[in-house]
Amino acid sequence: MKKVYTLIIAFFLLAGCAHDHPVQHLPSGEISNQIQALMNEQESSWNSGDIDGFMKHYWQNDSLKFVGKRGLTYGWQQTLDNYKKGYPDAAAMGNLKFNNIAVDVLSDSSAFVIGKWTLFRVSDTISGHYTLLWKKLNNNWVIITDHSS
Repeated sequence: MKKVYTLIIAFFLLAGCAHDHPVQHLPSGEISNQIQALMNEQESSWNSGDIDGFMKHYWQNDSLKFVGKRGLTYGWQQTLDNYKKGYPDAAAMGNLKFNNIAVDVLSDSSAFVIGKWTLFRVSDTISGHYTLLWKKLNNNWVIITDHSS
């Protein structure tokens, strides 16, 4: 009886190690470059007055977390609505520049980014910092948590 249990446990352990498809392991530098390219797209969208395009790389889910000066906001739609309310026109949006300070690749499907944002406007220049948790979902990198101050 003891041998049967041992065989059953061994079977499940080995089955747990098997993969239905090969896992693609990308070098961390390549992942960092992919995320930087997406953030460049976000800058371009913002600087052309396209908030919807800017939000394209955020997770379109009610569980998206955005932390700003007013606290925690949940959800992609609420985050989009807040951006549109806070930046109603091109003058308010200004010209955005991201500067990533650190990109820590946590796995093939997640990365943590710390950086500084600067918003150049005719009336003023403001800046702050951000921490972003990027996750690869359905073969696309998306921001699932954004803390910008």
